[in-house]
Amino acid sequence: MAVLVWDGAGGTPTTPGDGRRPDTVTEMSGDPDDDTGPIRTFTPVAPHERPVRHRRTARVLLVDDSERLLLLSDSDPGLPGSRWWITPGGGVEAGESDRATAVRELAEETGARIVEANLVGPIAVRRVCHGYTDVIVAQDETFFAVRLPAFEVDIAGHTEEELLTMTDHRWWARQELATTGEPVWPHNILALWDEFDARLDDARRPPLDLGSVEESSVPTNCRTC
Repeated sequence: MAVLVWDGAGGTPTTPGDGRRPDTVTEMSGDPDDDTGPIRTFTPVAPHERPVRHRRTARVLLVDDSERLLLLSDSDPGLPGSRWWITPGGGVEAGESDRATAVRELAEETGARIVEANLVGPIAVRRVCHGYTDVIVAQDETFFAVRLPAFEVDIAGHTEEELLTMTDHRWWARQELATTGEPVWPHNILALWDEFDARLDDARRPPLDLGSVEESSVPTNCRTC
């Protein structure tokens, strides 16, 4: 399937060669002082025995020209039936900037290739603690946003881990997000969408500080991240 590229000039998308990075089962932190092993093992352990991993991530609110937001369905393989919705994004690799990470992750997870100049933001920052069946992940997250013409999502760039955990994708209208009973991470996704819209009129706005939150399939029971 073709991968779409936006060059920042608002023109017609083009089709590049395959820029997919090699598949990796796990994602390593960009900070070797914090993490000496893989982020995920997918081997469930007792909640109090879960290791704590730290990383920086960059995430992207992707809105199309029909005012729909793209979210990906994520899951915890150690907890059958678990599901929540997330924005595209992932871990910052060694030597990478947050903006470069956002561009790379968007291409890998959706097939949409943009340039850094397309990104709006950062629109928000937060500290989040994710408790899974195998690990606790403490993340410093930076959110960007981009508006693109509607396109067909291409998952050819998904890693083995993403193929295992990301089971679906969907374009959401605002009203659908406002009334859904399904978990969405972050839970205040509509506030981020509003912040994106506000920045179109005032690009000098500082990033929205979302504070520290927990979003978990298996709660951390207030364990310090």
